[in-house]
Amino acid sequence: MPIEIESPEQMGYENLKFNLTESSVTDMKLGNLNINLQELIIAYGDHSGHQKLRELIAKDAGVQVDDVLLTTGAVTALFIVSTSLLGKNDRILVERPNYATNIETPRAIGAHIDFIELEFENGFCLSTEAIETKITSNETKLLSITLPNNPTGTVISRTDLDKIVALTKDKGVNLLVDETYRDMTFKNRLPVAASLESHVISVSSLSKTYGLPGIRIGWLICQDRKLMRKFLAAKEQIMICGSVVDEEIAYQYMLNREKQLSVILEEIQVRFNIMKQWINESKQYLEWVEPQGGVVCFPRIKVDIDPEEFYNVLNNTFKTFVGPGRWFEMNERFIRIGYGWPSTHDELIQGLKNITSAIEVCLEKRKT
Repeated sequence: MPIEIESPEQMGYENLKFNLTESSVTDMKLGNLNINLQELIIAYGDHSGHQKLRELIAKDAGVQVDDVLLTTGAVTALFIVSTSLLGKNDRILVERPNYATNIETPRAIGAHIDFIELEFENGFCLSTEAIETKITSNETKLLSITLPNNPTGTVISRTDLDKIVALTKDKGVNLLVDETYRDMTFKNRLPVAASLESHVISVSSLSKTYGLPGIRIGWLICQDRKLMRKFLAAKEQIMICGSVVDEEIAYQYMLNREKQLSVILEEIQVRFNIMKQWINESKQYLEWVEPQGGVVCFPRIKVDIDPEEFYNVLNNTFKTFVGPGRWFEMNERFIRIGYGWPSTHDELIQGLKNITSAIEVCLEKRKT
């Protein structure tokens, strides 16, 4: 997947001066967590995951502890769901743009993918009518959506979520909701979708909102006991159990989750305001659908420049990196900007200014 091949960890963080490719908040330092692991026994863990950590997740989600399965990041949860529920030529309905794994894993299996295209002109709105039209009776096995969406940051209403849950239940279609950014919703946060009906599967992690991608803790939630047995069996074939070190760090962190989250959300709002001000100042060059959650947005270049030249100038002249549209199977004029990860506000502000400067350089070159 281009999003992984061209990721900053693969390119080398030392080669990216202004890194706006990241889709998470700033990474945490272990020392700042004040966690003591000296008495931890390094043994095989519970195959479903750390019991007390699952209890915390279940309480927040409004489900039972056995409805929670810990995984190695959300990406493994997504892999488990797709490989457990889909086979070659099975049909899956996926919204696009989307995080690549939600598309590439079903594609690798050989599943037939039908897309719900989120259109810029419609505010990247996920249409319940489009979903109903696209679900193929007796053939569609899974509907996959992301709330808030990555890369656009858009969210649907509770009414629309309820409609989608009811529709998929009526059609006999499992519903996968990637909720990795749920805790970063700006207002009117949706409930954990899996708490609403047993055919719904929710996936999330500690990577994006909490700045803990290195401990690789994610989870899936589902109230269907038969499905959960299948998901557990898939996990056991892949890894048997998770890292007890990672899970213990996650558990101790989650004991103070609310305190940590309030600080994170406050900082996200400051950064979002920086982002919004820059967009307003750059409206002669760029247009966007204002995000409603997360720490990414997906503006579009509206002036007549060569996108390939733009990325070349941005990367090589200004040492600034963003997520190009091709990461999401979209036109290269779309750019995903991550505004939560830069270590300082000044770094974010300068990185955004560099995007404007790169566009201006490309415009000047066209004149000559």
